[in-house]
Amino acid sequence: MKILGISCFYHDAAACLIEDGVIVAAAQEERFTRKKHDLDFPANAIRYCLAEGGIGVGDLGGGDLGVGDLGGGGLDAVAFYDMPILKFHRILETYFAVAPKGLGPFMQAVPLWLREKIWIESTIVDALRGMGVEAPNEVIFPEHHISHAASAFYPSPYEEAAVVTLDGVGEWATATIGVGEGNKLRIVEQIDFPHSLGLIYSAFTYYTGFRVNSGEYKLMGLAPYGEGTYTQLILDKLIDLKADGSFRLDMSYFGYLDGVVMTSAKFDALFGGPAREAEAPITRREMDIAKSIQEVTEEIVLRIARHARESTGKRNLCLAGGVALNCVANGKLLRAGIFDNIWIQPAAGDAGGAVGCALYAYHEKFGKPRTTDGHDAMRGACLGPQFSNDQIGAYLDAHGYIYTKLSDDDWATTIAAHIADEKVIGLLQGRMEFGPRALGNRSIIGDPRSAKMQSVMNLKIKYRESFRPFAPSVLEERISTYFELDQPSPYMLLVAQVQPSRCNPPQGDERDLDVHTWVKRPRSDIPAITHVDFSARVQSVRAETSPRYHALISAFEAQTGCGLVINTSFNVRGEPIVCTPEDAYRCFMRTEIDYLVLENYLIKKTDQPNWEDRENWQETFKLD
Repeated sequence: MKILGISCFYHDAAACLIEDGVIVAAAQEERFTRKKHDLDFPANAIRYCLAEGGIGVGDLGGGDLGVGDLGGGGLDAVAFYDMPILKFHRILETYFAVAPKGLGPFMQAVPLWLREKIWIESTIVDALRGMGVEAPNEVIFPEHHISHAASAFYPSPYEEAAVVTLDGVGEWATATIGVGEGNKLRIVEQIDFPHSLGLIYSAFTYYTGFRVNSGEYKLMGLAPYGEGTYTQLILDKLIDLKADGSFRLDMSYFGYLDGVVMTSAKFDALFGGPAREAEAPITRREMDIAKSIQEVTEEIVLRIARHARESTGKRNLCLAGGVALNCVANGKLLRAGIFDNIWIQPAAGDAGGAVGCALYAYHEKFGKPRTTDGHDAMRGACLGPQFSNDQIGAYLDAHGYIYTKLSDDDWATTIAAHIADEKVIGLLQGRMEFGPRALGNRSIIGDPRSAKMQSVMNLKIKYRESFRPFAPSVLEERISTYFELDQPSPYMLLVAQVQPSRCNPPQGDERDLDVHTWVKRPRSDIPAITHVDFSARVQSVRAETSPRYHALISAFEAQTGCGLVINTSFNVRGEPIVCTPEDAYRCFMRTEIDYLVLENYLIKKTDQPNWEDRENWQETFKLD
């Protein structure tokens, strides 16, 4: 049985194909259109997934490098990740409740709904027919948070678990507690709009000058520079938080009900002035606000988790929804020991809803059994397109690009030597990752021992704010050697402290430093991945799941004694992670990356012919 799952129209549109309960392919539309967080109908992602499943007819295109041809076959079902009619009802009810305010947003939203969003079933049918695929008679519409919960529970390694979802808003729900048992999943409690942990975090993202639905991770990264000066103020004025984690917001401080901004004038007055302008200098106020809302978020997550454990009696926890990407809160939750085991969907945001709705349809709608073997079913999140050496070689030769082709035996040791020489490597190999994290297949990697590497990679390669930390990819068998973490973290969704024996003692003046000075001060013997609070967002690399990447880090360890590398996503600021070798070469030439690795092909920057960028990428990719 083949089922296509689709999510779109809000942010991070995506598609997923499952066959007999196994995830065959999944990808976000942004990787094909090169439009970050692309929300449009994911036609390209669907075509890719159908190609992987051998469904339909036609060519996928993709510039000089296509990603396969559609073959024969058909779909048994299509699922969409939420219920448009119910969501439209919530939007109408909200605008009527705040009338006469909100007329402007109402006039913007309703025509779009009536023109596109409410007719998603016919959009899907027409799109599939255009790809040579006859859609099934019925499109299945699970609720938004059911799709999130399904994306967390069904691929998890647990036979049964409590399931918590936290995001901005679906139809009405903003947070849920559910129970998964075998192939069954049910929601038992929920918090409804407008009271939303995801939206309050986004409100503070907006207020500190970052983009909503894009810059929340920046707010999280900024938090360690600050103090919780405003934590109690938030709890006293903005949110009425109960012991079980349920809460209500004082909506007079927020603007998302009746305006086009997230916060109100009353919010501005409470925090001493208007929102920071984008790209303006970051001040102590922004640092302390970031720390404060992070502390509040962590407290809410912990309370909800405790209540979920008590109310469900389950020893395992599965997490999804955009808030589940807050890896600092996840790390606190793990250390709290509320649950014996925790598993987090790597594509926890709306993209993962495409996986969830397909799996929900398979297990719940069609009653198909589910088996677990102690491992998760996301296949390391490596579910996207892959390109062969023959394809890559033909592409490089067609353009006259200069390269060296490495043998399989020399591949890892050669790249490791360049990393040890403080060279920065753009790495494309294997299937593209699904979700917001690059995990070694579409990554930029470097030497974590280098004191200058964080600044170099931020300012000269990623072209992003210097305060933002980088993650380590560490051999799974070495994880506790470097971090206070005794379990795998394959999807870079847990923050842990660097082992104290590796850290330099604080000098005591850190809070008096500006961000740029503070971030350049070495804090451990792996300074490039050690954040200012001596933490790191850890990715553990397992040989069975990522054999080539594991071999590369092992070779680096053999040469240097260091069993980890820096890993950041292969893109520049505002750009989606690269998908194709063409995307990778373009990003390589736009930056100060030293070497590009395309499967077995090693490409040195200084060897390349003159290259003219036909577009101004800083205009093409909006700053996030």
